[in-house]
Amino acid sequence: MRRILHRLLAGELSEVEAEAELRRVQLEELAGRARLDLGRGNRRGLPEVVLASGKSPQDAARLVVTLAREQGQGLASRLTEEHWEALTGLVAEAGYELRRYQRAARVLRPGFIPEPRAGRVGVLTAGTSDLAAAEEVRLLVEACGMEVRLEADLGVAGLHRLLAPLAELVAWDPDVLVVAAGMDGVLPGVVAGLVEVPVIGLPVATGYGAGGGGEAALLTMLQSCSTGLVLVNIDNGIAAGAGAVLIAGRAAARAAQGSPAGHRAGPDRPPGQDGDVQAEPVAGPDSEPPPQRPARASRAKAPPGPRRSQR
Repeated sequence: MRRILHRLLAGELSEVEAEAELRRVQLEELAGRARLDLGRGNRRGLPEVVLASGKSPQDAARLVVTLAREQGQGLASRLTEEHWEALTGLVAEAGYELRRYQRAARVLRPGFIPEPRAGRVGVLTAGTSDLAAAEEVRLLVEACGMEVRLEADLGVAGLHRLLAPLAELVAWDPDVLVVAAGMDGVLPGVVAGLVEVPVIGLPVATGYGAGGGGEAALLTMLQSCSTGLVLVNIDNGIAAGAGAVLIAGRAAARAAQGSPAGHRAGPDRPPGQDGDVQAEPVAGPDSEPPPQRPARASRAKAPPGPRRSQR
């Protein structure tokens, strides 16, 4: 959109031509069968993701490659082997790059790099069976230019496995955590009870018999005792990633404005005080002011180690 406006100001386009270009940037119709929302990134800060299930392999591949051609990258979820075959061929024909995220994909036009955005998202899974849903989260966060770290196989069947990776993740200072779990779906509630950042629960269709399609995990998270845990629908890693990006973006913007740890300053809470809701004692004449939360550490460099997500 900015490119079109610059061309208009430079006299390279007439008003009529610029209007036509702006219309095309907002919406592109493909053979009357699909209307790509090309303006979604500017409008919402989130890219469009092609849901491959229910679409023919050829149609899904064409949609993703068109998005990559128009916007620099195209995303797709729920790809079958037939979808992969069609997408791989069309991407090679176009000379684009294909990145795999288990059942999801990201197609990049040569030279395209998403604009870096402040924000960090941590992703945890209870088991390796939950990775396909978690990879959808990673897909969306990376496509939005934010940092992401993923830790897998931390379920409550061996709760001791959670402590060290969670401590490292918290030290990395994420703005939000997404926790994917199937079976009994306990892990998101456990994590939400240990950290102060927002936690998004991602129920996964992993399990046996009654409730094994993700229903048990969903109900466990809905009934969690950990106040503040929010969740998305079963296997919907795209929705969890979108929510995480929006939360992280807002929190990082607040932190950049000088409000510690991204906390919003309200009319009754001056900037710099803890945003946690708690009873406050009545201040007396000799009482000391409450301690201030230290400002968030610089994000210029993440801590060393092999746990950073690899693209």
